[in-house]
Formats: sequence, structure tokens, C-alpha cells
Amino acid sequence: MASNKILVIDDTTVVRVKVREMLPPGNFEVLEAKDGLEGLNFILQEKLSLIMLDFLLPKMSGWEVFQKVQADPELRKIPLVIMSGRKEEVTEKITEPFEYFEFLGKPFDQKQLISAIKLAMTKAKQPRPELVPVAAEITVKNGTNATSSVTNGTVAAPSVVNTAMPTAASNATPSAGGVSDTEINALNEKIAKMQAEIDGLKKQLAQVVTFIKQKIK
Repeated sequence: MASNKILVIDDTTVVRVKVREMLPPGNFEVLEAKDGLEGLNFILQEKLSLIMLDFLLPKMSGWEVFQKVQADPELRKIPLVIMSGRKEEVTEKITEPFEYFEFLGKPFDQKQLISAIKLAMTKAKQPRPELVPVAAEITVKNGTNATSSVTNGTVAAPSVVNTAMPTAASNATPSAGGVSDTEINALNEKIAKMQAEIDGLKKQLAQVVTFIKQKIK
């Protein structure tokens, strides 16, 4: 029995067959899914060594599958290659550089496929911040917003945070909406924690950029 399982999620039979034929001989099994829902079921049921995910899929899009995977601490450790014929479709949802997965543009040849798989496996080993449940947007009394990138109620990394503190007046009395000093202090603590995560992510991003530049050379 194959010790490694590779899942190819694509609604085009030609692409699934192409990936299967291009993979070098080895001790692995290739699983195929023709839509996002079927692919997610495989992800939840099988112990996978690699996921190749088309971004545009019927029943459940590749973007939705991606969100489900990233929301699970264990599933997001699986090396991931996202495929698309239009890279802008991916970058509209996920900004570059792609830190934890590799992108493979269609059409592709065997060399590009193997390279994408190797990079995906390397990126999957990168240390990642713990998932922290937060609201999509936190608004404190003085109107300052803290915006974060949310995946199914969890956030791996806040994208933009304004750490402005509430004024003395706002600390003194509850707002018209009934926000107490305790609630405001709790929000400030969350904002401070998110800022710390951002600092950590900046360091990780610098490491990834350096790694990619070395690979390009």
C-alpha cells in the first residue's frame, strides 16, 4: 500500500490525468476529486501528504476549501499547491508573497509541477502563528478600527491594526451603546496581542522572501 497520498482537486479530467502522469514514479497514491465538496471530504477523511487545489471549482470553490483547511491547525500543515489559469483570481483573495503554499499557473509542464510541489513542501514547514478567534472588525469607542484577515471565525494573521488607545473620557463612562470600561480594556488587550502577531509575521515574511530570492538565483 502506498505510504503517501496526493490529492488532486480539479473539475477538469485532463488536468487530473496530466498531474498523475507527470508525477515521477514513487511510493504514493493519487486521489482525484472533481469538485470542492468532494475534495474537502477527502481532506477530512484521508491522511494526505500533498493537496493540489484548483481555485475555481463547482459545489465549493477552491477559495472556500482553502479557508476550511487554513482554519484547522492540523490540516493547514499539509503541503498545498493552488492551481489556476489566472493568477489574479488568487491574488484577489490572497495577497502575495504566498507564504505557506505554492501557486502553479495553468497550463504547466512537468518541471513546473515538480518545482511547485517541492516549494509547497518547504513552505509547509514554516513556523506559523497560532489561530486566534476574533471578530472581523473591532471598533472601540473613539472610532478606531482594528481590521483582521478572518477564516471561518479564526484568524491566522491580522492584516492591519490601529493600536490607538481610547481617550480618558471614553474610559470614564460607558458609551451610548453600553460599552463598559472592562469591555474596552479587553479590546485593547486583543489589539495589543494582534500587534505582537504582526511583528512576528513580519519576521517570518522577511525569511520567506530571502528564501525565495535564494531559490530564484
